[in-house]
Amino acid sequence: MDEYKHIEACIGNYIAEKYKFAIEIGIGSNTKAADIILNAGKSIRCTDVKEGLPIKHLDFIIDDIFNPNIVLYEKADVIYSIRPALEMIPPMISLAKQINTDLLIYHLGFELHGDGGDQIDCGVLLHRYYHRRNPSKRVT
Repeated sequence: MDEYKHIEACIGNYIAEKYKFAIEIGIGSNTKAADIILNAGKSIRCTDVKEGLPIKHLDFIIDDIFNPNIVLYEKADVIYSIRPALEMIPPMISLAKQINTDLLIYHLGFELHGDGGDQIDCGVLLHRYYHRRNPSKRVT
């Protein structure tokens, strides 16, 4: 279990250092990365399709990435997911393009989508499947 906490810590620290408003897609019950981002004073929203997850201290919203409520994501400068199912990646790419935000994925094992995107080593290997255009023009 410590290995998983190391993974989430690396991801949370990287996002907290680089971004102002992050959204984690498919958080499940592991809040380590989101907690690090929140404790760094950054904005974080978490989504999942499952109701009743024990996440009282985070901005948590039920949403389905296959039919996302775009308004929930519009102000994010990064969306990310830790170990998502491969079939979730195409709609996440589509969402990232639509709202012009970075998309970071940490894969389970050796799974990849397409060419794997840009690789970012933050202590673990992240894949950036979409890089926002003109980030300085974003309204925060």
